[in-house]
Amino acid sequence: MRYFLPLICFLLILSSCSTKKFKNITYENSVQGKPLQLNVFVPRKAKVEKMPVLLFVHGGNWNSGNKNIYGFFGRNFAKKNVITVIPSYTLSPDANYDQMTQEIASAIKWVGTTIENYGGNAEKLFVTGHSAGGHLVALATMNPKYGVKSGSVSGIILNDAAGLDMNHYLENYPPTTENDYLSTWTNNPEEWKKASPINFLNKEMPPFLIYVGKKTYPSIKVANERFLNEVRLYQKDVNPIILNKRHIPMILQYFWPWNDRIDEIVDFISKVTK
Repeated sequence: MRYFLPLICFLLILSSCSTKKFKNITYENSVQGKPLQLNVFVPRKAKVEKMPVLLFVHGGNWNSGNKNIYGFFGRNFAKKNVITVIPSYTLSPDANYDQMTQEIASAIKWVGTTIENYGGNAEKLFVTGHSAGGHLVALATMNPKYGVKSGSVSGIILNDAAGLDMNHYLENYPPTTENDYLSTWTNNPEEWKKASPINFLNKEMPPFLIYVGKKTYPSIKVANERFLNEVRLYQKDVNPIILNKRHIPMILQYFWPWNDRIDEIVDFISKVTK
């Protein structure tokens, strides 16, 4: 144990030195006129000229979280020669799900037009998110309202995603001011339907890689099961990867550069883009 912690610190420093961070790049202004910013992580010594891109959206129940907390995620994928983009977005109660999704869609479009400047290949763009972030990337990618062109996203990776069938959840648990849910979802059932990625699955959607925690919240288990049943109408071979973890450890595991999930995702990216 005496040598274990110093070894961890050394490995993390080594990982940081092998990557470079471009921070607080403005990709859009919010409807409130505030700059929306993102961080880009790249390897210092790239093995190829144009690398695949992974856009990660953080969770936090739609009312908390910060892009700057997730530098470990960006560094560890950049170390694997995957350019990683981590955007901010306006949180509830200052924004509802629709504004948040519009902002994430803008971040996806920014990658399409700008990521080549950082060594990324916009034609190999994957999106991922944990918890609320999974909801936002799925909705932004699949609902044509948000203007992300079909085929511009190569794959969607969901990590213990929440809100995939928000209509079903809110029909059973109508929103209140607790957790800013009334601000996030409104009290209009038609909005709940529009907020649910399950309602926008289609034959042209990108391939999915889905992770679910065995010990996660019951609402996430139910939503993922319902979502997966519908996904299989179009992608019959999709099987979730079930991990023996609670909700928060599902993202904290990426803190470790030797985590198996990193290799699985890099392998998924490679297979899809062959």
